[in-house]
Amino acid sequence: MTEELNVGKLINTHGIRGEIKILSSTDFPEVRFAPGKKLLVVPADGSPKFEVTVESAREHKGVYIVKLKGYTNINQIEQYKGSMLKVPSDDLVELLENEYYFHQIVGCEVYTDENASQPLGMIKEILQPGANDVWVVKPAKGADILIPVINDVVLNVDIKAKKITVHLMEGLLP
Repeated sequence: MTEELNVGKLINTHGIRGEIKILSSTDFPEVRFAPGKKLLVVPADGSPKFEVTVESAREHKGVYIVKLKGYTNINQIEQYKGSMLKVPSDDLVELLENEYYFHQIVGCEVYTDENASQPLGMIKEILQPGANDVWVVKPAKGADILIPVINDVVLNVDIKAKKITVHLMEGLLP
């Protein structure tokens, strides 16, 4: 079964003609909410998910106002407030070389260039504090290790093998 990835949340209706406000959680909203694109609606109340097609979309005050095909008034769409919008993981936007999706990185084992046989730990989350991302590595025991995602530290990323090799600069270990 294909994994589904969140691209947004239906936070409210907009007007009376069936438009919805979506809080985007994708780096590519102009692709995800483009006319003709398909989205999976996962209702907040646990009802079965279903597919919809985007008719039109525009950005407005930090959210996307989206019109879905077949929904022409507020009464048809209001019941889906709070629903998540998803896409299948095989419908990903192609990234540049050395760029990865969060779901590809989280869960990878991290090894150092000095000890390629013993894992440092597993990436449990990704922080975005500013200039660069920071991977939070959970070792077998002890405190989390923060690895800055910079060229001097991250040497190799093998998504298929879920293995990342890093160079530990002085001060990175607790």
